[in-house]
Amino acid sequence: MGELALEVRSKNAGPFWVTMELFMRTGEDYTTVADEDFINEQVVAGLYGVDPATVQIFRIPALNVVKISFPRPVAQGSVRDRDIHAGQHHVPLAALVPP
Repeated sequence: MGELALEVRSKNAGPFWVTMELFMRTGEDYTTVADEDFINEQVVAGLYGVDPATVQIFRIPALNVVKISFPRPVAQGSVRDRDIHAGQHHVPLAALVPP
């Protein structure tokens, strides 16, 4: 997916949530990636080990963007936090191979 996207990034959405964004180059690329059979709550839950019920996916066709949010496994800055800015969370998502 990293090759189809203009940018794939992750960041904190407060101390308890992570947000990832897929900025697609074209409307066709967006349609491929935004398909609910490709990106859905179960896929994200499998990649990140979270409960699918907690995953939120926002599809924004006017911008060719898919935004994904889910609770952080540990609070930002806590003793077990290995990525305080959530800047590396996007890697498994960027590695997905689109259909």
